[in-house]
Amino acid sequence: MSDLPAHLATLEAEAIEILREGVAEARNPVLLFSGGKDSTVLAQLALRAFYPSPPPLPLLHIDSTWEFADVLAFRDAFARQHGFRLLVHANEEGRAQSLNPFDHGDVYTTLMRTEPLKQALRDGGYDVIFGGARRDEEATRAKERIVSVRSASQSWEPRSQRPELWRCFNWQRAPGETIRAFPLSNWTEHDLWHWILQRGVDLVPLYLARERPVVMRGGLRIVVDDPRRMRWLPGEQARLEKVRFRTLGCWPVTAAEASHADTLPAVVQATRGAQTSERAGRLGDRGSLERQKREGYF
Repeated sequence: MSDLPAHLATLEAEAIEILREGVAEARNPVLLFSGGKDSTVLAQLALRAFYPSPPPLPLLHIDSTWEFADVLAFRDAFARQHGFRLLVHANEEGRAQSLNPFDHGDVYTTLMRTEPLKQALRDGGYDVIFGGARRDEEATRAKERIVSVRSASQSWEPRSQRPELWRCFNWQRAPGETIRAFPLSNWTEHDLWHWILQRGVDLVPLYLARERPVVMRGGLRIVVDDPRRMRWLPGEQARLEKVRFRTLGCWPVTAAEASHADTLPAVVQATRGAQTSERAGRLGDRGSLERQKREGYF
């Protein structure tokens, strides 16, 4: 018997089934790991799916070079604690050219996230790539299948995706094609947090409200994670404010929200009344997410 509420037990069982089926169909699987809540839950489900065996697939993190310090520390500790092989890939040429989200916008996202992801997948020869995306996060993601076909260039074409009637998944791949599989597709943000609470999952502390140094940019709260790399505006100063994150990306373009939810039960309660998409605070998503997906992002 599961100790989870019935709907969470169903979602957990579905995700575990997808992980087991995908790994069985794969020649060389990998799990994309950002250190955020979704990929952490997916990795925890992989541990449950294959217990007591060691994880049969590595974690792959694409380091944009502008990650939150807490995310990097959590990533390394998580992999070490749970016996995952951790692979980290970054665009070193872009790092040397000082590409950054302040000055380079979509170009930065393409060169520091999309292109190194595609390169890492090509170099590793991965054929089934598991990711933690959910359909309720953002309208573009709602178009995705659970088992999503990518071309030889890692591009996504919505019209080429296969029907998934009665949860029948087609893992077949033409030469050069790969699969992006999303076992959390049917989970909502509230489902995810409720499962985290029920299973006692540890997360990076940025999801809990704490006093953090904040500057206001375009009405959004940007936490100054590294003051030495911050692009300060004339007369600008950070002030301490109690904030938390609903989603995590590159710290200069990921907004926090004012919050007093400093415990997991409080976060679960806060998600019940959320009126906006959790990715609404991702400045880099605005107007370009579907284009990024077609180019190979996620």
